[in-house]
Amino acid sequence: MFIGGRPVTTAEPRPVELPFDGSEVGTVYQATKEQVDAAIAAAAAAALLMGEMTLDERSTILRKSYQRLMDDRDEMALAVSSETGKPLKEARLEVDRAALTLLFSAEEAHRLHGEVVPMDASPAGKGRWAMTVREPLGVIAAITPFNFPLNLAMHKIGPALAGGNAVVHKPASTTPISAIRMAHLFTECGLPAGALNVVTGPGGAIGDQLVFDKRVAMVTFTGSPEVGLRIRNLAGLKRVTLELGSNSAVIVEEDANLDEAVARSVAGSFAHSGQVCISVQRIFVHRKIRNEFLERCVEGARKLAIGHPHSPQTDISSLITAGEAERVAGWIQEAVDAGARVATGGHRLHRATIEPTILTEVPATASLSCREAFGPVVGVNVYDSLDEAIARVNDSEYGLQAGIYTRDIQKAFYAARRVHVGGFLINEVPQYRVDQMPYGGVKLSGAGREGPKYAIEEMTEPKLVCWKV
Repeated sequence: MFIGGRPVTTAEPRPVELPFDGSEVGTVYQATKEQVDAAIAAAAAAALLMGEMTLDERSTILRKSYQRLMDDRDEMALAVSSETGKPLKEARLEVDRAALTLLFSAEEAHRLHGEVVPMDASPAGKGRWAMTVREPLGVIAAITPFNFPLNLAMHKIGPALAGGNAVVHKPASTTPISAIRMAHLFTECGLPAGALNVVTGPGGAIGDQLVFDKRVAMVTFTGSPEVGLRIRNLAGLKRVTLELGSNSAVIVEEDANLDEAVARSVAGSFAHSGQVCISVQRIFVHRKIRNEFLERCVEGARKLAIGHPHSPQTDISSLITAGEAERVAGWIQEAVDAGARVATGGHRLHRATIEPTILTEVPATASLSCREAFGPVVGVNVYDSLDEAIARVNDSEYGLQAGIYTRDIQKAFYAARRVHVGGFLINEVPQYRVDQMPYGGVKLSGAGREGPKYAIEEMTEPKLVCWKV
């Protein structure tokens, strides 16, 4: 772990395994209550220092961290690939994105400002002048998932530091290595001791302690709806942002550019074995082009190379655990038993690997239609009218992102206005994200927005300063 600017161990070591084959790739330690308390105390002390730093001083640390991360790109990518099991080429892209997230955060630190309030717009405001300033919240608890352990952590840590806060970071139990490496990197770039602390171990006990502690002003969480709802219910008046997943859908109209729609749908369905919050899980295709679209998607899925994540040729490796692979295989079988048909794939190959799977005619009541699969499986169903497709997209408890492929701008914006999601993509799959854009959902997909500019707004608060002149 990393507490108060130094590495910390305990009497409870725990191996970190490569999901693909179970081989050991590292060792971390399980935090005790006392160590979590120490991390919060260190952050509370450092928050005072962070709040006194100038915007430029915070920005400079973040810019140095961006450059150091790019310098260490290959080593960090190997660490991410090893702890997550994602193909090395995807891990390199994650490192690049994480570095950009830090750079965007550094830029937003320079833009952190309030506004002048026109007091004399009210008769009672005559002779008074006012402005707002944005101040840090203090200690922020960041709880992050396994699928993008580096970039999703930087989406919480970068804006928090830019806003003048201190952080206690709880990474996923299966993927703690990149988090600890980043804590060392930040310290080497001049971040005050205690401004970033990393505690490792089971999420339930540590998460509850972070949520209940009065010194923690905000909890930012990415993970399951069940845990997110628990955090929100326990947090009281603490500020909370939640990104809780999805079962993202894309509509493919009869006038769509099929070359693009097929290529992006395959990539959006199977990147990182489908373990992406905005993975394409439901595809609704107009009846007139259904057969051609399906045939081309099947062809694309069968071309994906399955193998060890460290191989540069690998496209598909494994899920995060054998248990998750067993669950996804069970959901596929459940859909088939309910009447779905397997167009390609459907098999668990070994340990945690499932081949890319495309199903058709998936019932709306199947888990693969109404829950988050987080695996390499997508359902392709037909529709006859755009209104029907929109209704089926909206028939979900989730609402993170969705998309449409069409050459008709009126259809595109008709759908954009009616699909109930946090982000709607035109001529792109919902798995698309660049790191400066606002990102978050509605319904069970969460509350609040990420993206450095928008996260800083969540992680600071406006103070009114008014004086009589």
